[in-house]
Amino acid sequence: MQQLLSQMTQEEKIGQLCQVSGAEGYVPDHIRHAIQSGQVGSVINEVHKETINELQRIAIEESRLGIPLLVGRDVIHGFKTIFPIPLGQAASWNPEIIEQGAKVAAKEASMAGVNWTFAPMIDISRDPRWGRIAESLGEDPYLCAELGSAMVKGFQGDYLYGESIAACAKHFVGYGAAESGKDYCATNIPPNELRNVHMVPFKAASENKVATFMSSFSDIDGVPASGNKWLFDQVLRKDWQFEGFVVSDWESISQLTIHGLTENLKGAAWKAFDAGIDMEMVSTGYRDHLSELLQEHDEDDTRLNQMVERILTTKFQLGLFDQPTLECPGIFEQLPEAHLQAAKQAAVESCVLLQNRDDVLPLNKNLSKIAVIGPLADDGYEQLGTWIFDGEERHSQSILSAVQSSVSEQTQVEFHRAMNTSRSHEVQNMDALTESVSNADVAILVLGEEAILSGEAHCRAELGLPGCQEQLIEQLRQTDTQLVLVILAGRPLTLEPVLNNVDAVLYAWHPGSMGGPAVADLLFGDANPSGKLPVTFPRKVGQIPIYYSQKLSGKPVNEHNFVHIDDIPVRAAQTSLGMASNHLDVHFTPQFQFGFGLSYSQFSYQNLQLSTKQIDVDGTLVVSVDVHNTSNRTGVEVVQLYIHDRVASLTRPPKELKGFQRVSIGPGQTQTVTFNIDKRHLGFYIADGTYLCEPGIFSIGIGSSSNPELWNEFELIKTP
Repeated sequence: MQQLLSQMTQEEKIGQLCQVSGAEGYVPDHIRHAIQSGQVGSVINEVHKETINELQRIAIEESRLGIPLLVGRDVIHGFKTIFPIPLGQAASWNPEIIEQGAKVAAKEASMAGVNWTFAPMIDISRDPRWGRIAESLGEDPYLCAELGSAMVKGFQGDYLYGESIAACAKHFVGYGAAESGKDYCATNIPPNELRNVHMVPFKAASENKVATFMSSFSDIDGVPASGNKWLFDQVLRKDWQFEGFVVSDWESISQLTIHGLTENLKGAAWKAFDAGIDMEMVSTGYRDHLSELLQEHDEDDTRLNQMVERILTTKFQLGLFDQPTLECPGIFEQLPEAHLQAAKQAAVESCVLLQNRDDVLPLNKNLSKIAVIGPLADDGYEQLGTWIFDGEERHSQSILSAVQSSVSEQTQVEFHRAMNTSRSHEVQNMDALTESVSNADVAILVLGEEAILSGEAHCRAELGLPGCQEQLIEQLRQTDTQLVLVILAGRPLTLEPVLNNVDAVLYAWHPGSMGGPAVADLLFGDANPSGKLPVTFPRKVGQIPIYYSQKLSGKPVNEHNFVHIDDIPVRAAQTSLGMASNHLDVHFTPQFQFGFGLSYSQFSYQNLQLSTKQIDVDGTLVVSVDVHNTSNRTGVEVVQLYIHDRVASLTRPPKELKGFQRVSIGPGQTQTVTFNIDKRHLGFYIADGTYLCEPGIFSIGIGSSSNPELWNEFELIKTP
């Protein structure tokens, strides 16, 4: 490493800091010449094996030092085999499923020559209007840290070699708190929240040896991330001792001038370099100005050498110096059955059953007639979701086809698209549609959002079902037929207007290649729903932000002091209302709380036990609970543990997730679930990054959602 570094000119060192965008299928002359002259360290968005081999050949054989290239790609929730969107995967609450999905994606991407992905996205996401919530792992820092770390492990394996690819923790930091849920907007995050919420999953990724970090697009309290020296030089490098390298987001260095932090690209390049951004994605500030800037600031190559060394280390770890080109036949024409089955299992565990009146689900496979309605029922592309550059519709199995394959030969399945797209404002052939549903035993409505309605820069101000979907449901409710609503979406939607008009709701997110068979298995009872919400569903957009761990006000609302607008007397005195923290025109609770999800089994919680009622700060508390399956069907329950630090030097949320376990319990059986709690779960960070674990009384709750069924308490003491 040092020998190679010592041979490099300053221009070649700067070249390692530069990432260029590929032409997707050929090598243009300007990229060829740049690689030959050592001006490129990485290429983004090239997935053709032959082209990647040619790029690597040029770098190895035609550049002076023969340094191979990093080849980056947004491999977000699959490469060819598409898994559920990350928010859907988070609903599985299963780190093993997420690790397996990333492992499959890494294997497929590496066969195309990709060696670096820009995932996981571990921004805490509490605003469903934000399009990129689809790419996130939800609203909770503990859950996001656990699942994000699993994704890192899946991409990278035990070491960066062979079928592994380098992961990238993005976007550091606070991108999910963009104002108004609009992409790229400013964020204003107090230090307490920044440390205890937004940084938590990133610290976990660093501790789990993620290879790279990516800076956020957003302005953070006046300093955009790509020019924020405190974030990268102090927190990431000095405090966390992160050893990998940092890449900017797409042109985010040049965008420092648009933010108004710098006058021009030259100034932006210096801000980013000084902040500790090791590689510039696509824009050319480093290439055009860094050599001159080092002279102007009277800098030797010490910091430059450190950046280059971090990048070269990653290339060595990936084995690129040993095998830069691919000898394998390339990506699969037919996807391996093992990959498809992994995607199907992920989709099964990701779906969340939100409503099941009168146990309408699971459906009988021997019904006379089933009506399948909706523009998303037979659309293999739309079920893939956002960020699927390399996924192909031809590999998808749709919900309609899966339903047709699941039922008996005597069952008639009649399909009506009903709307041209999910956004259409007119229902097609309503009379024929109503007649079809009226004559069916059950209607399966497959509605929601097209993939294009979520993802980067695809934000929404309203969160209802798009187009005329609500009117379609209302019309079909006039029949006597039971309605089962399957929703494909990239975010939480406001479902209050339709819940009374349907009998069951299965939230499938965008479930990926095998979404159809997964949904069909759940509808017909071949699988039992086990998904739990990783994010709160509001009743109305006006409740946002609404998340389970919101702090109490001095006048918290409850059922006793809540007054609805319809119940206010005419000319009521100003102080006659509840005088509590709430909106007058909507109930203070969410539509569906974080951690919620139904099953075809039923579970009861009993006997919450603590090993002691008092532990030392350096001690361990053993918490156990009995979970009983009261039904006649085996089911999986996600047992969730929440903690409340009742009195602290900084106010703490009334509930914080600090543990969860997926457990399979047979009919009529009871399983004891145990958690170990210590100071890692009981403390918090102050503004300077110091971790405090203060003595006092803690409440501990366990249950099936963020509204735990059982509570207990203990005291944390500090022995002199």
